[in-house]
Amino acid sequence: MADWRLAVGAVLAVGLAIGGHAAAVHWRPSPATYPLQGIDLGEQPPAVEWGSVRAAGADFAYLVATSGARGRDPGFEANWQALPDAGLRRGAVHLYSLCEDGAAQADAFNAVVPRTADALPATVDIDDRDGCDPPAPGPAATNALRTFVTRVETHTGKPVLLRLSRAVERRYGFSTALVRPLWLQGNFFRPGYAARPWRLWRASDMRRIDGVEGAVNWDVVAP
Repeated sequence: MADWRLAVGAVLAVGLAIGGHAAAVHWRPSPATYPLQGIDLGEQPPAVEWGSVRAAGADFAYLVATSGARGRDPGFEANWQALPDAGLRRGAVHLYSLCEDGAAQADAFNAVVPRTADALPATVDIDDRDGCDPPAPGPAATNALRTFVTRVETHTGKPVLLRLSRAVERRYGFSTALVRPLWLQGNFFRPGYAARPWRLWRASDMRRIDGVEGAVNWDVVAP
């Protein structure tokens, strides 16, 4: 009898896990609360069918354009050109290196991303991703990021969004040092780890939709 109960319990646990995963990969915040929703893609994404992304409820898409002072995403230009035809607004992302010169990174981004009237504000994504020894918190780290932001804003004509990881914000406090719109991250639960309210929220990094192979980052704009 005990073995039978254990077997049934195991089956139920597996069923719940499968059901929970299925719910998670299809979940998104309520469009009634957050009318503007979209995706952001990582570096070198797979081929995307943008019409299907639009049909899945996305209003916009953010694409990685550059990383550090030298990295350039090879698929950026083609995807950038395809978004308006699919009825999606478009924005560009720079993956910021805490260990490289801010001015050089801004120049790299500005050389790749055109200034277009329809573009969403550029985004600088700041996280510990380099495998280098990042600078200590203080004026040098903040000034390097401020230089990047200022140069990109001069090029695009719009305020830059700061996409801050929880770890970077805890260490550097960039949301206090630079007063710019914030893009925060937190699966399923609204994030509150920055000094100010967020403008964009990456609500899930596991959603599955037609048109993109694998999981996508699903984002919403604050109402």
